[in-house]
Amino acid sequence: MLVDGMSLLFRGYYAMPSRRTSAGIPINAIYQWIRYFHDAFQAFQPTHVVCCWDMGSKTFRTKLYDLYKANRGEPPEDLIPQFELIKEVVQDSFEIPNVGVVGYEADDVIGTLSTKYSEVMDVLILTGDHDNLQLLNERVKVAIMKRGMGNYKVYCPDELNVEKGISPTQLIDVKAFMGDSSDNIPGVKGIGEVGALRLIKQYHDLQGVLENLDALTPAMRKKIEGDLEMLHLSKDLVTIRCDVPLEHQMEDSFWKLNREKMKNKFRELELGGLEDIF
Repeated sequence: MLVDGMSLLFRGYYAMPSRRTSAGIPINAIYQWIRYFHDAFQAFQPTHVVCCWDMGSKTFRTKLYDLYKANRGEPPEDLIPQFELIKEVVQDSFEIPNVGVVGYEADDVIGTLSTKYSEVMDVLILTGDHDNLQLLNERVKVAIMKRGMGNYKVYCPDELNVEKGISPTQLIDVKAFMGDSSDNIPGVKGIGEVGALRLIKQYHDLQGVLENLDALTPAMRKKIEGDLEMLHLSKDLVTIRCDVPLEHQMEDSFWKLNREKMKNKFRELELGGLEDIF
């Protein structure tokens, strides 16, 4: 199981009321993160676990496009100290490896590890981010966390095809056309999800659309030709990299809980009510 650590942390922060230790350290996001992880562990029973993280806001994508994610504000003040503290919990309490690479996002680390490990085992990606659906294959599934504890939508390639009528790789080209407002990726102005899906279903991929511009309506052709450079840039931005330079051995992620270490860390952070959760 590859855990999108930051996705769970942000989700936990907004789901859990303010909670602090006696020293005033905020722990609400961490508390809920552990609950999310425990629930997923019970639901999916992985033999190996890795937690993947962003490593700062500057990545190769911000070098390609300086407005990438520029629409996002600063994280809440109470959440900031929990970024590093949750990694301590992951490592010290659960002995789960934290993996992140400067210059890349957690999605790229997830993509690289899922590609590597799906050669020898089934892989489940735990996240709230639909971008990871482009990583689906016959041995990689994605569990999208829905509202409420224990509520998941588990995708495989067939499930994505039933829902959207496209393959995982086609999802990349759909997002290239429609963009992604949450990441400030423009795509092609005037083309939304419905239009992007129609284009890719009819012409199979981005290149197929460009080779058939003459067959499009004049209005659609004008939109695409007017935003060709941004279309190609958007595809580059939305594509999860699966070749991140990282060193991680599969045996390092074997699940082996040391209950005493976990309880000691939970007591240290005053995470009352979680000491006997596993």
